[in-house]
Amino acid sequence: MAIIYSYPTVDPVREDLILGTDVSSSNKATKNFTIQSIIDLVTVATGDLQTVLALGNVATGFDIDLTKIGGSALTDSSLDVPTQESTGIPITYVPARNTIFLSIAASYAETLKIKDIFIGVNAIDYSGYPDCRPEFITSFEKMINLGTKSASEGNPFKVLTPLVSMTKSEIINTGIKLGVDYSATVSCYSLSKSGEACGNCDSCKFRKKGFLDAGIADPTLYKK
Repeated sequence: MAIIYSYPTVDPVREDLILGTDVSSSNKATKNFTIQSIIDLVTVATGDLQTVLALGNVATGFDIDLTKIGGSALTDSSLDVPTQESTGIPITYVPARNTIFLSIAASYAETLKIKDIFIGVNAIDYSGYPDCRPEFITSFEKMINLGTKSASEGNPFKVLTPLVSMTKSEIINTGIKLGVDYSATVSCYSLSKSGEACGNCDSCKFRKKGFLDAGIADPTLYKK
């Protein structure tokens, strides 16, 4: 099983690809948030915390510098993360991000003879990113099964998206049932160096609404 997860580092315009449940980060303030968020994501996806924790021994991190591509408020420091709702696909969209992440995940998975690739995309209560839609995942899965040795020899890949059709409140409630500690997680596009969420970006707003709809107190640490 390969697990893919992205997160902002101490430099908000950098993102890493994680395969597994651990990560090496230069940002001590966000490292614990990151590891816990990965564990929580996969716990919700699989319903098996012990298996998730055991995966930590084989975790591999890939440092991907998307600032060299730019084109997004998350990868270009000259662009501000919006705090007001906009029409169309927002400037926080990172060009072809999930294509990049899934391609690396598929390559690494093929090397390890792994057939299942999990990604935590969501097409409900989200910002409208085209690479979070089910049709994108279906198309990508078909592509890697046409272009890899493993699939051509009868061992195809499956890209699994257990969160794709769940509302944020459903994801939160599922996590609660599985014992997820949401106070150790964050969902912010403008995370502070001390690990505080901004409370105003799209991601923070969707998270707040998710807790509200779930009828659960939001334990997130927001900037004062």
